[in-house]
Amino acid sequence: MSILSVIVAVLLLLGVFFFIIGAVGIVRFPDFYSRLHAAGKCDALATALSLMAIALFNIRDFDWALFQSWDNLRVSLKIVLIILFVYVASPAATHAITKAAFIVGIEPWEKRKRNR
Repeated sequence: MSILSVIVAVLLLLGVFFFIIGAVGIVRFPDFYSRLHAAGKCDALATALSLMAIALFNIRDFDWALFQSWDNLRVSLKIVLIILFVYVASPAATHAITKAAFIVGIEPWEKRKRNR
């Protein structure tokens, strides 16, 4: 097992971990805004980690000495561009959804104070 395979496996496991954490956050958090926060942050990070693992796995056969098979390298660069797009689009989409929810009138959750 090569070092690159270990790095790919670790990145994939971290991606799955953050997807699961995001799913747990969606189920456990009390209101729309905190659920959307968990979904937006965790899914963006998990997607980036998983796509980075795919990009690294894709260039495992690239021969750096001979510079043959540029196709794998181009595909990996396209995956990196997708990661950058996700990091730009995910916060913008989350912000637009929360702003629309606030305009519609969805109230944020507030912790109730105990009467002493």
